[in-house]
Amino acid sequence: MSTMTIQIRSKGVITLPVELRRQYRLDEGDVLTLLDLGDGSFLLTPRISQVARQGDRVSQMMDEEQVKLEDMLKALDEERERYYQEHYVQG
Repeated sequence: MSTMTIQIRSKGVITLPVELRRQYRLDEGDVLTLLDLGDGSFLLTPRISQVARQGDRVSQMMDEEQVKLEDMLKALDEERERYYQEHYVQG
């Protein structure tokens, strides 16, 4: 654990040191949760988007299985057509 000093700027903007942003892979637009501990202390934690997290998992799985994006999109189109035929086409 380390201690760093940051400054509140205009409109309450703070800048996280680059070392922390790199270490925790924080980018512009990421959302953080601020918890007021009630004694003048704050706890600031990244709130990772579930969509981004699941996207990363899918990407990792595709890499591991050597699946190309084009193949996945084609399979999704085929599945969408099959679902449509089963649920909406009177036959």
